[in-house]
Amino acid sequence: MDPKETYMSKPWLKYYPEGVPEQIDIPEQSVPEIFDRVTEKYSSKIALIFYGKKMSYSTLREMVDRFATALTDLGISKGDTVALFLLNCPQYVISYFAALKVGAKVTPISPVYTSKEVKHQLEDSDAETIVCQDILYDNVEKSGVALKNVILTNIGEYLPALKRLLGKGALGKVYGEMHVPTPKFIEEAGLLQFQTLIKKYPPKPPKVTIDPGKDIAALPYTGGTTGLPKAAILTHYNMSALQAQALAFWPFFEEGNEVVIAFLPFFHIYGQVVVMLNSLVQGFTLVLFTTPDIDDILGAMDRYQASAFFGVPTLFEYLKEYEKTDRVDWKRLKMIACGADTLHESTIKEWERRTGSKILEGYGMTETTALSHGSPIDRPKTGSFGIPIPNVKAAIVDNEGTEFLLPGEVGELVLSGPNIMPGYWKRVKETEEAIIEIDGEKWLRTGDLVRMDEEGYFHFFDRKKDLIKYKGYSVFARHVEEVLFSHPQIKAAGVVGVPDPKVGHLIKAYVVLQSEARGKISEEEIVDFCKKNLAHYKVPKIIEFRGELPKTDVGKVSRRELREEGEET
Repeated sequence: MDPKETYMSKPWLKYYPEGVPEQIDIPEQSVPEIFDRVTEKYSSKIALIFYGKKMSYSTLREMVDRFATALTDLGISKGDTVALFLLNCPQYVISYFAALKVGAKVTPISPVYTSKEVKHQLEDSDAETIVCQDILYDNVEKSGVALKNVILTNIGEYLPALKRLLGKGALGKVYGEMHVPTPKFIEEAGLLQFQTLIKKYPPKPPKVTIDPGKDIAALPYTGGTTGLPKAAILTHYNMSALQAQALAFWPFFEEGNEVVIAFLPFFHIYGQVVVMLNSLVQGFTLVLFTTPDIDDILGAMDRYQASAFFGVPTLFEYLKEYEKTDRVDWKRLKMIACGADTLHESTIKEWERRTGSKILEGYGMTETTALSHGSPIDRPKTGSFGIPIPNVKAAIVDNEGTEFLLPGEVGELVLSGPNIMPGYWKRVKETEEAIIEIDGEKWLRTGDLVRMDEEGYFHFFDRKKDLIKYKGYSVFARHVEEVLFSHPQIKAAGVVGVPDPKVGHLIKAYVVLQSEARGKISEEEIVDFCKKNLAHYKVPKIIEFRGELPKTDVGKVSRRELREEGEET
């Protein structure tokens, strides 16, 4: 069979769980339309639980409508950008849906961003209004960006009375250097207060007509492997499509009757769409956490009988060894999902041995509205991130061109579907490079090196930009990391290519040893271990021991930072 025809035949369909359709009709509706329908249908049900304090869907709807009315009075209208510089909290949810309701688009900013990074995102996204946690205001002020509206909110506003001081204390440890603006400063600087606006305005926002296919809902920024972050344009149609696709692929979730633990940060596309948005447009209860405190999370899972758990590899790696993991009956959950990075096989095996449950891997990007592949609930495959969800077409092409490759061959993953972004915000060149046309059809180049096996399951190898070229050989950084990770005394590893005029790239491994092994294992021992387990050209030429490795916002090793360090030295 012609390589292209292999992908067009969708071999993965035979492994769709019973009742999952190949194609679904995507409703032409905006996110606020879905939200309004769900809040009316489940008005008495609990939408949010925030450290014990509960908020019903009817109360959430009222808060959203009040804040939307306030935003309108502040001059925010269709097409404007509202920045959200917040931790996970009820204010995030309220601000998000309120901004969309008035026809604005949201741009979520990472709470760990520096003032320089905040400045770039505010200016690039054209944001003139920001909803900001008071402990994060320092970095807004230091950014120097002139904003029309700065709306401050405090984490304690929706905490139970007994937990307000505890909440401030916990956050003080994380954001200890931040200074909370005083009431006098707030007044003199003309800053607005979230609660004042909520109390002042009635729940009567104006009716705004939204074209789901054209109007932008969100501008989430991607970290990128080089250069400044850029925003993916996500329309209301992209978001409503993804919600419908996910529901079709996992039909065992019962609308209005599930509990989801929400500790993944909402500024990241995984937390924002898979956890927050998909839960609230199906009438689920979200148990919110501002910081991922493991004991609190495990306690809440048991207390509220959570039915789904969404995590990242570093968390599962930690939980498989953690003494209190057994507090949760993991086999009872309908789904345990992992995304944002690749799970080590050893983590999967140890998790299954300890809990008797399976972790379902998935794949997605900011550019795909968080998801394109998922593992079938009844047939996950170790080492694979699964198969395309309904309405998504996936294929592997030559990473330098557009020629389709045979199953088993490693190339660049390309995707097509209703959840794929139309392009990057203000980035014509990058959009033209990412959204390509093959035989008259538009595809997204993901930048990920992947292969599809004979059954239609997809397997990740590496980011295209992380591919190391040594003496003409192609070396996958992830493959070397997997071998290093299998060493019993290695806790973590990051592998990058360091430019070298003679060989192209030298392979450099940054290694974190287990605490008891530090100072006892040499660089030569690590190299010898690699020689026994890797082809000669894949063996690292430089080993550097570290106490820890730089991480991205969702906890995966930041090869970009390691690469930059390697190039500098």
